[in-house]
Amino acid sequence: MAHHGQGTGAAPRRAPSRLQTVRARILGAVLALAALGLIIAGGVAYTAQRAHVDDRMDQSLTRSLEEFEALAHDGVHPSTGERFTSSDDLVNTAMRQTVPAPHEGMVGFRGGRTQWIAATPVPLRLEDDEALMEELEPYTTGRVVVLRQITTPETSYRVLVIPVTDGDVPSALVLAFDRSAEHAEFDQVFRTYAIIAVVALLLIAAVGWLVAGRLLRPVRLLGQTARRISDTHTSERLPVTGNDDVSDLTHAFNEMLDRLAAAFDAEHELLDDVGHELRTPLTIVRGHLELMDPEDPEDAGSTRDLALDELDRMHRLVDDLMTLATAGSPGFVRLEETDLGRLTDDILDKARLLGDRRWTVDARTGATANVDEQRLTQAWLQLASNAVKFSAPGSKITLGSAVRDGRIRLWVRDEGIGVSPDQLERIFVRFAQAERDPAFRDGAGLGLAIVSAIAGGHEGRVEVSSTRGFGSTFTLDLPLEPGPNPPAHEPDDLSGASGSPLAPRSSPGVVAETPLTMEIPVDSRARLGERTSS
Repeated sequence: MAHHGQGTGAAPRRAPSRLQTVRARILGAVLALAALGLIIAGGVAYTAQRAHVDDRMDQSLTRSLEEFEALAHDGVHPSTGERFTSSDDLVNTAMRQTVPAPHEGMVGFRGGRTQWIAATPVPLRLEDDEALMEELEPYTTGRVVVLRQITTPETSYRVLVIPVTDGDVPSALVLAFDRSAEHAEFDQVFRTYAIIAVVALLLIAAVGWLVAGRLLRPVRLLGQTARRISDTHTSERLPVTGNDDVSDLTHAFNEMLDRLAAAFDAEHELLDDVGHELRTPLTIVRGHLELMDPEDPEDAGSTRDLALDELDRMHRLVDDLMTLATAGSPGFVRLEETDLGRLTDDILDKARLLGDRRWTVDARTGATANVDEQRLTQAWLQLASNAVKFSAPGSKITLGSAVRDGRIRLWVRDEGIGVSPDQLERIFVRFAQAERDPAFRDGAGLGLAIVSAIAGGHEGRVEVSSTRGFGSTFTLDLPLEPGPNPPAHEPDDLSGASGSPLAPRSSPGVVAETPLTMEIPVDSRARLGERTSS
């Protein structure tokens, strides 16, 4: 049975559409915020200004009412020079003296019917709107001044009705603004505002598109560079410009590329090293197994011994390669407070079993430091093992430790064959060996590379000085991290008995070193006084 919707492989990843890019999203957010701001600002201003237009019309109508009341109270008839004696004369005279605004009109009522109309130049003809006249009739026969809004099929009005009572027939003066026309002038201003707002949004879009493109250019380059990165192409780096979050991102990306490049290089080196070094013992074992006579016990036994020896060498080689492969990882060294004097004693105990040499210590510090004791033991013993390897039985090998100028110095000095000047740098390369004499080629050439890696893990280095035929001195030079304050004076450096005359006085804040040399016979199990090595 076929099952729809299932495939044999992962679906290809869809590339993001143009509208889904960060640049478009940023621009969309900016435009949305800008448009929202313009709409809110325009809406608030529009509402406030429309209310202001209504207030202005009401204020104009209120002034007209005050002028009418003043005319009725203090005015005189322009023909007779006497005070008004009838409401008809008052309304007629008020209409003659009133100059309406551009969108204002007026009309006079008597007995609920239109009696007087405005002069011809007045553009707003209230009397032509029959629906308005019908609406006004009840108000013109009353006794209360009315200010209200009336809407007819033609337009909307803001109306003031001033009734005047004189006898049995009431009169009234009606003043009205064309509210729709007043608002239409105001709406034109906001239509202009809307056009300007749209143009502003277009300018914001254009400028924002360019600015976002410039700001996001490093991000685009980052993506393009990331797509070009592979284990054989790790040289790409991004140019760093500016001093902002994007430049910090670029820095971090370049540092990540450096780590990737180092990881790829370490992987390739490990594979090359394994392929190079393991092939030889495998070839040797295979060749001897092919030529071995199973019927000959002596031949089978010697072949077995050779195979086991080669397997042991392969095991040691794999361990060394694993050590070098992890040299760049964060957990390669684990720092803890270590007594360097005790470490010197321990190294001497272990090193004296490496060979028939006269082992000596010419300096021993009593300082403490934040170091990886196991890694330093591994590196120091490797230097001691090299000294044994390249020196004659019975010769002197000197160990020492010191702290000077904030640096830890741990050294091994021998009286061996030395290293040629042109080989001093080469000896720290993996599988490189300076001495070509087969008598000295019993290792894979990884020892000094491991020592250099351990020193680098402590942010230090390995120094070497050598004279061909007179011996070499290898020194681990490491930074001294802040630790407990050193004692005012150090005890007897090697015997462990405090107050010994061999322990020099030291000034406060200075780590004392003991320029002491003592020879230790190889066959002696007692170590300097009461101490016994294991």
